[in-house]
Amino acid sequence: MEEMLFYDRMQFAFTITFHYLFPQLTMGLSLIIVYFKWKFLKTDDIKYNKATHFWMRIFALNFAMGVVTGIPMEFQFGTNWAKFSELTGGIIGQTLAMEGMFSFFLESSFLGMFLFGEKIIGHKWHFVTGLLIFLGSWASGFLIIATHSWMQNPVGYEILANGKFVLTHFAALFTNPWLWPSYLHNQAASLVTSSFVVAGIGALYILSKRNEDYGKLFLKTGVIFGLISSLIVAVPTGDLLAKNVVKYQPVTFASMEGIFHTEQKGAEIVLIGQPDVKDKKLDNKIAVPNVLSFLTYGNWDTTVKGLDQYDENTYPTNISGLYYAYHIMVGLGTLFIGLMSLAVLQLFRKKLFETKWILWAIFFMMPFPYIANTTGWYTSELGRQPWLVYNLLRTSEGISPTVSSGNTLFTLLGFVGLYLLLGLLFLLLVGKVIKNGPETVKK
Repeated sequence: MEEMLFYDRMQFAFTITFHYLFPQLTMGLSLIIVYFKWKFLKTDDIKYNKATHFWMRIFALNFAMGVVTGIPMEFQFGTNWAKFSELTGGIIGQTLAMEGMFSFFLESSFLGMFLFGEKIIGHKWHFVTGLLIFLGSWASGFLIIATHSWMQNPVGYEILANGKFVLTHFAALFTNPWLWPSYLHNQAASLVTSSFVVAGIGALYILSKRNEDYGKLFLKTGVIFGLISSLIVAVPTGDLLAKNVVKYQPVTFASMEGIFHTEQKGAEIVLIGQPDVKDKKLDNKIAVPNVLSFLTYGNWDTTVKGLDQYDENTYPTNISGLYYAYHIMVGLGTLFIGLMSLAVLQLFRKKLFETKWILWAIFFMMPFPYIANTTGWYTSELGRQPWLVYNLLRTSEGISPTVSSGNTLFTLLGFVGLYLLLGLLFLLLVGKVIKNGPETVKK
């Protein structure tokens, strides 16, 4: 059973990690594309319209990859996680069905019109279709996170005698206190990824001295969107989400922060340290006294409970992984704010385009928002373990008893090989679009 559970978790972790590389770009990029189209309508500057179509090509490639990699992930609910689907389908089926029927079809239906229908429908309706794509992608994210939020903080449910969960209050799914901070945090993080990609491609064009006008446009747009979204990720959304963890999953919070022993009269915030779970301590730590108490409770001297206050059976399954994922996310988020602040400062000083070290930094930082988003999701998922539905349904109780570990391992290896080929193809296609540049867009 342990081997089966391990491979089931590994397969889902791999497929969802790879899949989310693509929606995190499309959700944020859809807003930037709408902005470019709006600027074209406002200024009648053809440069903005070509920028719109350039980024829509990249959006379309990401969208296609998101669809292809999302389908196998969905099938796992009926294969590897059949028991989970059977027990909770009456609740999570609501939001997942809405995501597929409404949001996905809204987004995909208007994508073709936006890509090929501009001459037929005109620029104003072209803008409207772009806006609908944006709304569809963000609604899709909302419904997925509504599902995830219910698993983190189950509300509006009843458990029948046969163990199945049924929904008693439909509105509770969307008024879940876990939902809105999670959703806004996720969407802002998606915009961080998109902003760094847009700014990074702009920096590349400036450094290589080609498509420089577009490079300056992309860089300016990217750093402004990037600074705003990076700040929103931290405050208020990240702060609100952390307070939710303190309130609803306190043992998870203690693990995230590496608090093995309750800290009286103020808890320190650990900047660097290595958790030693066996001896229940942090090695080689660098910490700032009392700051965690202030950030969490608004008081420098408030006691923060450690893992010693909870039953070990309730501890997260992988405390070290949770701790590192959380600190990588927070560390990178802080770095993003610093870099984008410097870039915006140089932009207002009219020196950004000549400050090569910032251009190189932005270019090389493009992959790191993907890492931050991934570790952010790992923080959330590792923090919930060993539960599928927090405090109600254990992960070990949700797997299918009829799918062997050998079958799961075989398909996992198949996914790894297939996704490697798809990833390489995707990079080649995106690289070709970037190499050709916005000027090749015939609009």
